[in-house]
Formats: sequence, C-alpha cells, structure tokens
Amino acid sequence: MATEPAAPNDQQAASNGDWLSLWKPEDPVFWASTGSRIAWRTLLLTTISLVLSFSTWFLLSALAVNLTGIGVKFADDPKDNDRLLFWLVAMPGLAGGTLRVIHTFMIPLFGTRKVITVSTLLKLIPCLGIAWAVMTPGTPYWIYMVLALLLGMGGGDFSSYMPSTSLFFPKRFQGTALGIQAGIGNFGVSLTQFVTPWIIGLAAFAAMTGGPQVLKTPTGEQSVWLQNAALWYVPLLIIIGAVCWMQLRSVPIKASFREQLDIFKDKHTWFCTITYVMTFGSFSGFAAAFPMLIKSLYGGFGPDSPKPLAYAFLGPLIGSTVRVLFGFVADKTGGAILTQLAGIGMIGICVAMAVTGVLAPTSLETFPLFVWLMLGMFFFSGVGNASTFRQYPLIFAHNPRQGAQVLGWTGAVAAYGPFLFSAAIGETLGWTSQDGGVKSALPFFIAAAAFYFFAVAINWYYYSRNGCERPS
Repeated sequence: MATEPAAPNDQQAASNGDWLSLWKPEDPVFWASTGSRIAWRTLLLTTISLVLSFSTWFLLSALAVNLTGIGVKFADDPKDNDRLLFWLVAMPGLAGGTLRVIHTFMIPLFGTRKVITVSTLLKLIPCLGIAWAVMTPGTPYWIYMVLALLLGMGGGDFSSYMPSTSLFFPKRFQGTALGIQAGIGNFGVSLTQFVTPWIIGLAAFAAMTGGPQVLKTPTGEQSVWLQNAALWYVPLLIIIGAVCWMQLRSVPIKASFREQLDIFKDKHTWFCTITYVMTFGSFSGFAAAFPMLIKSLYGGFGPDSPKPLAYAFLGPLIGSTVRVLFGFVADKTGGAILTQLAGIGMIGICVAMAVTGVLAPTSLETFPLFVWLMLGMFFFSGVGNASTFRQYPLIFAHNPRQGAQVLGWTGAVAAYGPFLFSAAIGETLGWTSQDGGVKSALPFFIAAAAFYFFAVAINWYYYSRNGCERPS
C-alpha cells in the first residue's frame, strides 16, 4: 500500500536559503506539519520590523512640537513657522505613500526575505540624519525636508509587509494575521510619541549621543537631547535587519511588473482604495497631525496650555489596539458590516466636533471634549482598518495574488494621509486665522465628513447590502 510522502520541513521547503520550493497554506496537512510554523515565525519577525517602520515614519510628528523651543525657526512670523512645521510633518506621508506604490509590486519580484531586510536597514539613514540635524544649530529647512522625505521609507514598506503576510496564511486566518501585524505595527506610532518626551530628557546617553539643547517652554527652560529620539532606533534596526536576513524565507509566487498591473483593470481595486483611505488614511493622517493640532488650537492659553505629547500618543494607541482586537471579530462577522459601522461612527464624530465648538476654541474648557472626540475618531478608524483588510482578500478571493497586490496598493494610497491631513489642516488653520480671526479646523472636518459619507455609500452598495456584487 502506497504511503503519502511526508510534508517538507523548513530546510526541505527552502530553495537556496531564500525562496520556498513549496507553499500550500490551504492544504491542512501541509499547514499543520510545516506551513503554520514558517508563517507564524515570519509574522513575528516582520511585525517587529513593522513596529520600527511606523515608529520612524512618525518620528517628526513627535519632534516637531519641540523644534521651535530649542531655537529652530524657519520663519519670523509664528503663524508662518507653524505652517512650515505642519508641512514638515506632512512630508513623511508624501514619501511614504509614493514609496508604497513601489512596494506594492516588490514582493512578487524580490521576495519577503530581501525586501524586508533591506527596507529595515535603509531606515538607519534618516535616523542618523535627524540626530545630526537637531545637534547642528542653523540646519536649513530644506535639509529637514529631505530628511522628512527619507523618513517616509518607514511608511512605504507597509505595502510589502501586507502582501507578504497575505501570501503566508490561509484565508481562514487572514483577518487575524493581517489584524495582528497591521495593528501591532500601528503601535509604532504611539511608541514614538510616548517614548520621545521621555527619552529626550535622558542624560544617560549623552556620552554616546552628544550634548544637550536648551528647550524653552511656557513654564521655564530645561536641557533635552532631541537626538536621542532618533538614535535609539539605530541598534534595534541593525539587530532586527540581521535576524530577518537569517530567518525569513519567501513564498514562491512570482509575477513580473507588467503582470501585476492587472489589478487596475478591476473597478473593485479603486473602491477598496476609497474605503481604506477613509480608515487608514484617517488613522495615519490624524496620528501625524494630532500633536501639532493640539499645539495650534490649544497651545496659546499660557502656562496651563496642554502638552501635546502627553495626549497625542493615546490616539494611535487606541486605534492600534482596536485594529488587533477587531481582526478576530472581522473573521467571525465579516468585514463589510464593520466597515459600515466604522464609517458611520467617523461621520458622527465629525458632526459632534462641528456642533460643540472644539475646533475653534476660545478657552481650555473644550479641550477635554476635543481629546475624547479625537480618541473616538481613532477608535472607529481602527475598527475600519481591521475590517477592510478582512474584506479585500475575500473581494479578490478568485485570485490570491491580486488580493495581496490590492492590499499593497490600497495601503499605498492611504499612506498619503499624513501628508494630506497635516498639509490641509495647517493651511486651514492659517486661512481661518487671517486678519486676527480665531484658528479653526472646522472646514477640514466638514470636508472629511463628506468624503466618509461617499466611502460608506460605496461599501454599502458593493459589499454590504443584500444582493451586493461581492459580499465580504
């Protein structure tokens, strides 16, 4: 009686230490004996690397609120200086979105091992550059802009991580695996905003990282080491880059660049893009703009003005946690209904902000409500981030490679959120405060609510209602 050959182990499944020679995650025998071990190991390493990607991507959002305090001034008029700082915070989003377009196509070309390792190590360049810039008085604005664009590498490689993870896991685990990776990866935003105010005050690294700067605040002066905020990533990036090279393998699904362009012929690629801009575009956009938004709206009320970084990290923390938790929920309920609820919730938050006056404050009385409403926005965007990434592989279930590419592409476009939100909010605040007017972000949030309504309508018609074209 013939016996079925044993499933290959890690070494037998790998070819030349890079591409796996066999990958059948939907096969229960293969998954149990070999696939599960490789997939979860890959998820662990790539998720750690993704945390560092998001942390470095949002590094300037945490540092920008302190640059003026140490004497970095890009314009004489404080209003103009704030506008330039918003543009500086926006640049990693612009670069991240553009680089995500490139990363969308890289996994089928070069494989997980090479792409993740190289992209991890490349982030050493902007981290070292930012440290040098803040230690060098008189560093011009254009150098900060170049470094901000280079920080976009931390946002760009997300569109390699998601397609990679999608290929490693069977459909029944994709909502969970993608939710874990993207959600924990998103913690990187909170990490940099939480660690930065602590680590810049740590003199223990001074022997290795250089001398302090004097930070002037409404309550006095203190010595800080802003370079610490960038330099503490350097050893972490080196270590995880080396481990990824040694431990990662690549799924043998290859396609030329031309072949991968077929996703743009399907209208659902564009509909998925719209819904993900609503969810992750909002999460990343508000995460980048939140510290400067607090500073601009509520930072002019004297010594009692809130410290932006004492609150800003809470939003990404909530959104990231929700994304992890609701990945499991989406596997049980389906993604479309959760996306619908998330969009409706985000519209409700915008309406509440408009009617309560928190976007054009004349005192600190409305600040607590403003923070709670912003945290609500992060909550609903986190739910939507989890649910949409459950939807997309199902919407393209007929072609797993296309589904993986769509994850990358939608992530690419949504990664422009930090650029669009920071730039638009900065311009809105500048426009409304002309001629002595009260700063207001209301026009931006009205526009956001209109877009959310459009995205919710698309999700309902094509993916959520009874008899829809591609239920997910």
